[in-house]
Amino acid sequence: MTGKTQDLPAWFAQSLLILPEEIADAAKENKRVMLYFEQDGCPYCKRMVEVTFRDPKVSARMQERFVPIALNIWGDREVTAPDGKTMSEKQLAASFKVQFTPTIVFFDEKGAVALRVNGYYPPERFLAALDQAARPGPVAEVTVASRSPRARPLALLFTAEKCAACEELKTTLRHDRVARQLKAFDLEQLPLSGAQAKQMGVGEAPTLVLFDAKGREVLRLEAYFRPFHVAGSLEYVSSGAYRTEPSFQRFLQGKAERMRERGERVDLWN
Repeated sequence: MTGKTQDLPAWFAQSLLILPEEIADAAKENKRVMLYFEQDGCPYCKRMVEVTFRDPKVSARMQERFVPIALNIWGDREVTAPDGKTMSEKQLAASFKVQFTPTIVFFDEKGAVALRVNGYYPPERFLAALDQAARPGPVAEVTVASRSPRARPLALLFTAEKCAACEELKTTLRHDRVARQLKAFDLEQLPLSGAQAKQMGVGEAPTLVLFDAKGREVLRLEAYFRPFHVAGSLEYVSSGAYRTEPSFQRFLQGKAERMRERGERVDLWN
């Protein structure tokens, strides 16, 4: 399977993509709408489908609390957004600044974003996200950060104690391909419990936030990513490619295609 919509669990909704109506109907059943942004050939989408969505606890909780709807980030189906505007799937993905697949956006009963999950989450971590997405109360806002200009791009790594995923990301940062790209950055490690994390709206560990040399935040990695993806993220920022290609996903696809043309093996999961 490749993470295509038809491979999703049967309990995903067959929606007309009129989201205001979907959100209102879900609220009547004490549920919330969940948009799952995917694309063909995405190894993280495949993992999300085959591992996380198939987990019995995840499956039960999603069916109990949510109405999941799948969207293709490059798709042309017409969607009515929560604010009533009509656009294509790819335009909606762009309006939400979807940079990774999978990206999952949860809405509350009024159509406001209750939670956003960027990237692949394994079952236990996704269960915690589902609990947070179902929780009533104010929406936790993510603040796009800025820093003072500096000579080099900056990578901020937020970690927590006794965090296996943090240790895995640190190992990924030492991977040859990643380490070469990381040389272009100043790297700082900060605690998830610190003031900087709170100020920036960082709520998960690990989170890697990438800034350009002008101090502008360009990209956040806050899920499970393998070396090819992490190295590509670093290159996207340090090379300045983000200035001409606003979609990181398209940048990464182009990079993979060029590597294949040179006869290099491309394994997106490694």
